[in-house]
Amino acid sequence: MKGSVKKSIVTRVRLAFLGVALFSCAVAWKISRIQYQEGAKWRALEQERRISYQPVPATRGNIYSDNESIMATSLPFYRVAWDPAVVDDDAFNRNVDSLAWHLAHFFQDRSMAEYSHKLRNARKEGARYIRLNSRQINFQEKKELASWPIFRAKRRGGVIFEKVDKRFRPFGGLAQRTVGFVNEDRNGAGLEFTFQSKLAGRPGEALFERVPGGFKPVYDGTEIKPQPGYDVKTTLDINLQDGAEDALYRALVANDAKYGCVILMEVKTGEIKAVANLGKAADGTYKEDYNYAFADQGRTEPGSTFKLASMTAVMEADPTLQLDDIVDTGPGRMLIGGAVKTDSHANGRITVQQVFEKSSNIGVARLVQEHFAGNPTRYTDYLKKFGLDKPLGFQMSGEALPYVKDPRDPSWSRTSLSTMAIGYELKLAPLQTLAFYNAVANRGVKVAPMIVKEIKQADQVIEHFDTQVLNPRICSDATLRKLHAMLEGVVLEGTAKAIRPKDYSIAGKTGTAWKFKNGQYTKTYSTSFCGFFPADKPKYSCIVVIDSPSKGRIYGGDVAAPVFRDIADRCMARDQASQRPMLARVPARRTPVPLVRAGLQQEIALVCEKIGLPGQTRATGGEEWVRATAAVDTAFVARTVSLRPDASVAHPGRMPDVRGLTLRDALFLLENRGLKVQASGSGRVREQSVAPGDFAKRGLLVGLLLTPTAAPTAAPLALPAPVHTEIEENTLLIPAEVSSHAKAGARPTAKPLAKPAPKTKAAAAKPTAPAEAPTKTAAKPANKPGVTPAKAKSTKAEPKPKKPAANGKADIRTTQRTAPAGRSAASQAVAKTSKRA
Repeated sequence: MKGSVKKSIVTRVRLAFLGVALFSCAVAWKISRIQYQEGAKWRALEQERRISYQPVPATRGNIYSDNESIMATSLPFYRVAWDPAVVDDDAFNRNVDSLAWHLAHFFQDRSMAEYSHKLRNARKEGARYIRLNSRQINFQEKKELASWPIFRAKRRGGVIFEKVDKRFRPFGGLAQRTVGFVNEDRNGAGLEFTFQSKLAGRPGEALFERVPGGFKPVYDGTEIKPQPGYDVKTTLDINLQDGAEDALYRALVANDAKYGCVILMEVKTGEIKAVANLGKAADGTYKEDYNYAFADQGRTEPGSTFKLASMTAVMEADPTLQLDDIVDTGPGRMLIGGAVKTDSHANGRITVQQVFEKSSNIGVARLVQEHFAGNPTRYTDYLKKFGLDKPLGFQMSGEALPYVKDPRDPSWSRTSLSTMAIGYELKLAPLQTLAFYNAVANRGVKVAPMIVKEIKQADQVIEHFDTQVLNPRICSDATLRKLHAMLEGVVLEGTAKAIRPKDYSIAGKTGTAWKFKNGQYTKTYSTSFCGFFPADKPKYSCIVVIDSPSKGRIYGGDVAAPVFRDIADRCMARDQASQRPMLARVPARRTPVPLVRAGLQQEIALVCEKIGLPGQTRATGGEEWVRATAAVDTAFVARTVSLRPDASVAHPGRMPDVRGLTLRDALFLLENRGLKVQASGSGRVREQSVAPGDFAKRGLLVGLLLTPTAAPTAAPLALPAPVHTEIEENTLLIPAEVSSHAKAGARPTAKPLAKPAPKTKAAAAKPTAPAEAPTKTAAKPANKPGVTPAKAKSTKAEPKPKKPAANGKADIRTTQRTAPAGRSAASQAVAKTSKRA
């Protein structure tokens, strides 16, 4: 029994040993086969997988403002890697500690010993690629690292700088949401996302070798260089954008609002000059989080700003409706079209003009109901004619789709018509509302808003975008004149009279809309103001929307309108053409020609050239420092400047003549000679303690007495002032004043005004239409429901203005002085000429 068990165990051991031996032989045979018979094949496959072509991203294009200020650009940054295998043993051993010291002091994340240990281990292990630090360095830092020990050997130094482009905005968060972004998944928003195909460029290809630790570029001359992206030039104005964001931010903080947006647009071209979007974050700060101006987040019921579209439809349907027709709004609460409409105040019987000025819900709803109740489709057809039911085709992706209810809509009810009339049961983005107001300002021409003007590559324009006309005529000229009068009346006498400016005019409409939440309207409001300026010659249109103010102010005239006024003031202050009417109300002044005594030849010549002074403005010998030849102010008397070289400056070791110089020039001359200066007074140097030409040793203290520069009390001769010596401020629009030469004995006369013609019935409306509008005299229907014609008012002719008395004050607009007595024949001739003028 024991023998059979032992024999069975031995047999099993022998079989196991035989199996292991056979397996070992098979492994050895396979290794030899792979190594010798198939070695070339596997080595080629490994080489193919180790070296491969990979894409090289292109440099992204820039985004510019309208004056080509950079709003977004790509800056090169670099990751620092190293190939230890290419460094000579002798160079490595001599400089490794020095390189470790530089790395430790530059990155300051490890000690010198740790960096030395990392470098030595990498070389010992035969690594071909190691990342020295995860921090990305800029171009200047790259140049510094390239000069370090070992690295300075270029290709033999083994340093690898991997370029990484980073997006940079020079103006920080300015127009951040408008500029936008693109993430790693190629999703994003704004201009960056919309024009991704233009900005991204075309990537290249390069050969990379896979080494322990990463991929190492192989420069074998087969690289395909990437093509940089195109540049995008926008219509945004950096200064107006900054002003819009500042005004909006201050209003949001003051009212603790949820979010707000501003759009500023040129009337004729549709070019958007500023877009601001600010929303309240969780920490209470305001950031550009969404495009409220035109995207879905900002699409809301517009409220009272939509009343302009309703009134346009009413006036197009009934051309005989006049602004002085009477509408009965009752005690402030009235059942209209199956729904109760209310006003914030009881207005009673008011004119159509006042209905719009006071933003009467009852008045507008009653006018729309009476004109379109029998055929509501006609009302919605007018809205479609205005283009309010279609998107604008805005250049940036993400424009919200407008919603304008139609009688064929399943949700249409008996109350829909009167409710839509005052801006509810429909939704528009602020940009779509602004486009309609802009059409009213642009003589009925509706243009598409535009934010990108050109696609460029360096100075070459690849694609240019022109203004696109969406509707050449939204309504008749007669309707436009009435709309302009109503919009101006809102600021003059209506809900926005608090923002009425003194120096220019604004036309617009306030808006206050209830917010619809959880199936019902709540006491949360969306405030807005939309309009254009100047009202007589519109240049800009603008809309301001501030959502959910929570500090007591709930009306558009109190919350949004002041932001509009702030932005309008900034625009008008920067617009030179708009300053002409303002200057006409200010007494004209002519700037005196500055005194010319001594100084740097180049500076004096530049000043004389800019103000138009003729004569010899450069010294003949090319000297740097010059002095006026005459003791008197030749520029003031003869309107010419003659200069001579200042000889005292040319002698080193001698005291220069600094009399007549400004303190800055005197300090430059004296301190460069090692002299100490003690000055008193202000203006130009009148006296110096050391006489010109005396010996002046270094360290000598020189006292200077400065006196203010003043023009001579009287000129020796009263000469006529040439045109090129006077710097005038817009005298073309300045009312005529008595000349200083003709003030004695000259009495200006004024022609009497023509007697005005009697006003017609339409002209007697309050407020009247613009002066260029023809007076409408067509007969009106005898009985119009809800609207009562106003009675014609008799007007009296204006009295003739009295002749103004002679102004006894001297005219301060001219630099020419008159002699106190005994005037010459020349000055008498000037006086006669001024009197005739």
